[in-house]
Amino acid sequence: MSSRPEPVYDIAQLGHAELLTPRLEESVAFFTEVYGLTLVGEDPGRAHLRAWNDDVLTSLTLTGAPEAGLGHVAWRATSPQALERRVAALEKHGVEGAWHDGDFGHGKAYRYTGVGGHVQEVYFETEKYVPPPGEAPALPNQPQRFAPKGAAASRIDHINLLVPDVAEASRCQQEVLGFKLRERLVPAGGDEVGAWLSVMTKAHDLALTKEPAPTTGRLHHLAYAVPETSDVIRAADVFLENDVFIEFGPAKHSRTQGFFLYVYEPGGNRVEVFTGGIHIFAPDFETVTWDTESKGRGTAWGLGVPESFHTHATPPFGGASA
Repeated sequence: MSSRPEPVYDIAQLGHAELLTPRLEESVAFFTEVYGLTLVGEDPGRAHLRAWNDDVLTSLTLTGAPEAGLGHVAWRATSPQALERRVAALEKHGVEGAWHDGDFGHGKAYRYTGVGGHVQEVYFETEKYVPPPGEAPALPNQPQRFAPKGAAASRIDHINLLVPDVAEASRCQQEVLGFKLRERLVPAGGDEVGAWLSVMTKAHDLALTKEPAPTTGRLHHLAYAVPETSDVIRAADVFLENDVFIEFGPAKHSRTQGFFLYVYEPGGNRVEVFTGGIHIFAPDFETVTWDTESKGRGTAWGLGVPESFHTHATPPFGGASA
């Protein structure tokens, strides 16, 4: 008999994220005109956006703040009952949080601070996107009419959080929320410095990276997907034409096997355009452990990893610890 724990399938997806920005108007302009999202709502100091293939009303909130960083990240449960189970598991694990009545585009949620110092929440009720008159898609299995603009990011894909203790944060996501550890990086003789976890079949919905600074709660990057590798290359041209600094890529990750491109939005947050990545269908998939980069490289092919990719995050070094 196998001693593997019973898998938990109570979390369905990365639901939405909130990014803080000291340059709200410029960040909104970037995400709508260059990254290709759609503005669907505003309230004082905040803007709510969606990608054309998100089936929900909003997947990103931009909030004006003194410095860039992560406001919160939200995980959508598979059902109201699943939500109650995961909240009970969080409380049993000693994670203290509180319910709130909901926000733009979603219902009640349980908000808490995770092991790495990031504000997270779990919820179920969400508002689906309904296209306005004249904007219905030609195909009924698409949520929005395809009218590409800028890089035309298609859907929210994953988030990468910096954490002081990767193994501990990864263990909490697995044991309490039911994430599956797909790959991890453990240098020979050292501590775990990277973990890639998913809730269903994707290569990752969440990446955890070793925090290099004496602080907590920092964001490494937020990623939206595009359909094809050619869309990532096209995005590079879009960013070039709009004078957006390209930090890394286009290239292919060794881990996750995704094709990628990293840039910075005007507020200072790193964002990624991503496509591909392995999909995992076996329920007994064995975690892949790396003890070094593949053939000494951080990418399967393409340019090597720039130093800024390991040293820059939001909020900047010297910011207050969470």
